Amino acid sequence: MMKLTLGEPSSPYRILVIGCHSDDIEIGCGGTILHLLDSLPSVEVCWVVLSARGERAEEVHRSADAFLEKAERREVIVRDFRDGFFPYEGGPIKDLFEDLKQRISPDLILTHYRKDLHQDHRIASELTWNTFRDHLILEYEIPKYDGDFGSPNVYFHLSEAISNQKVENLLRFFGTQRERRWFTKDLFLSVLRVRGMESNSPSRYAEGFYGRKVVL
Repeated sequence: MMKLTLGEPSSPYRILVIGCHSDDIEIGCGGTILHLLDSLPSVEVCWVVLSARGERAEEVHRSADAFLEKAERREVIVRDFRDGFFPYEGGPIKDLFEDLKQRISPDLILTHYRKDLHQDHRIASELTWNTFRDHLILEYEIPKYDGDFGSPNVYFHLSEAISNQKVENLLRFFGTQRERRWFTKDLFLSVLRVRGMESNSPSRYAEGFYGRKVVL
């Protein structure tokens, strides 16, 4: 297993993280965000959720506050694009991404997997690449009924403590999802264990990503 670093980290290290729905970021890359905030001296995070209204929007803010507690600076952006209709909302979403590009120059962008079978997730990934053409972009994965898990080629090893913190935060802050049969501690930890096994993680836990273009 070849180990690489993120290069010489800028200070502050700037992360843009994009999720379609209120818990996507935490499920897909919450552990990696916690890990980077623990390991880098100064981190700024722009946290963007494209579709959340009412109680779901409130969950976004409560969760982001917990995950970004150690961030040097944070910006949480919540929009209310219609869930399930992103292919028809592409123009306004693209406008939002272009505005972000004018305001920030992230060292790392975390977004949805381009082969995700949820149409909203695919559009978010496509528009991320369409807008940010000279950045390090890693695509995260979301477990769901569609059965669209692939084979990641980038892994972030996570400590057991961070893995548990990620899962505890998910269960704590997303009360609207607790009745869903898939929204359980064992599922989230199982994904981390499988990716940890694949990448030979010393801690046994990891998050998997898809890196289409990486400059060494």
